[in-house]
Amino acid sequence: MRHLRLFVTVAEELHFSRAADRLGMAQPPLSQAVRRLEKELGAELFDRAHRRIGLTAAGVVLLDEARELLAREERLRVLARRAGDGGPGALRAGVPPDTTAAVLSALLAGCAERSPGLSVDLREATTEEQMRLLASGGLDVGLVHQPVDVTGLRLGPEVSVDLGVVLPRTSPLARLSEVALGELSGHDLVLFPRAHAPGWYDRILDVCRGEGFVPGRLRHASNSEFLLALVTAGHGIAFDQGPVARKEPRVAWRPLAGRPLTQRLSGAWPADHAAHPAARPFAELAADVLTRDRIAAPSRDDRGRPAAPGRADGAHLADESTRPWSVVYAEGAVRRG
Repeated sequence: MRHLRLFVTVAEELHFSRAADRLGMAQPPLSQAVRRLEKELGAELFDRAHRRIGLTAAGVVLLDEARELLAREERLRVLARRAGDGGPGALRAGVPPDTTAAVLSALLAGCAERSPGLSVDLREATTEEQMRLLASGGLDVGLVHQPVDVTGLRLGPEVSVDLGVVLPRTSPLARLSEVALGELSGHDLVLFPRAHAPGWYDRILDVCRGEGFVPGRLRHASNSEFLLALVTAGHGIAFDQGPVARKEPRVAWRPLAGRPLTQRLSGAWPADHAAHPAARPFAELAADVLTRDRIAAPSRDDRGRPAAPGRADGAHLADESTRPWSVVYAEGAVRRG
């Protein structure tokens, strides 16, 4: 397993010196270890004929298998430690960086109520980071943005939210009650970095193109404050559920005509026998909390004041029947009363 770990590091860096630095060891022993692995397997794993090394066909095959074996080893170690400690141990749960304080507080309170004595270690991580940690055994459960590769994972209840568009308040489109994606043609678009959630990022751009909106330029913002600053400065429009835009009076939030962009979030945990017993209940609790958070979010008018009940204010709809959320339970999930 040690030789496989060394091989994976070299394969990811495609450079023996950088791999050695990353591993905290000298390069000669690393090269010798890889040679011994090649001799044991009876196949060369790296093409060393050129200045920059590359993986051979055998190396490509081994890389995927090695990563899976190492992930299994880590999960088995975790399982053994839990058994040795006499219990399941702390639940390591990943949450998206934009998770609100209210949601985090409700998650922790819900866990304490439903599983007294369970220690929950919440970790802020993007969907891509959570997927890597779930595969390697670094997380027991995560809240991820769909779509993702669910190979080796189980998914909990799914929470869906329709996104609207965040515009400068001076934009002519801000005078409309709702905006069609095609009407945004020519505008720059502010998005989260693709590395955060590649599947959702690509889905957004595919839907935009399909609806006739091809952004003039893509800009990236990792946090909501920077996103709002870019929109306020006239450097593009953005997509949001609504609450983020209400923080800034110089922008306006409008629903998208036809509700073409739906953000989907669900809990995910390993499907094998090493899964933490509290992973599934946490995913179900998270769906309940996120749903209540959507219901509790008050509709506001263009000046950021609470809207009158049952009245469309041009920016947000207060009517319960038109709230932009729904909950879909995955196959096999238990519906809570």
